[in-house]
Amino acid sequence: MFGKLIDVTSIRSTSDAVWFYLSSLILLVGFSTVMTYVLHSVGVIDTVGSFFDGGHVHTLIGTGFVLVLSSMILTGRKLTSDLFSILLVGVGVYLSYTTNVMLGMLPVALLTTLPGSSK
Repeated sequence: MFGKLIDVTSIRSTSDAVWFYLSSLILLVGFSTVMTYVLHSVGVIDTVGSFFDGGHVHTLIGTGFVLVLSSMILTGRKLTSDLFSILLVGVGVYLSYTTNVMLGMLPVALLTTLPGSSK
């Protein structure tokens, strides 16, 4: 079900980018919640808050998710030599770490609207 919505190689319109944002955010919330539960059960972390509280562990997991997803988009479309795309990834990672992970996903959704390289 999420395979078509999270396809990183397809070029999206603005409305498709909104759906990409929402579906990847749903996956991020689920992945982050399960990951923090497992880390708490093993004893690696002490407290587990909710994703929307903006706890430090959720921020780190979300920033990693933004970085991995952005890297998959860049390499899948051969945009690694495009400076604007790399700057969008940097802005997304910076925003997700300093401000909010949901805000950091916006440049990633914008990145899905850019056409790929023809090389």
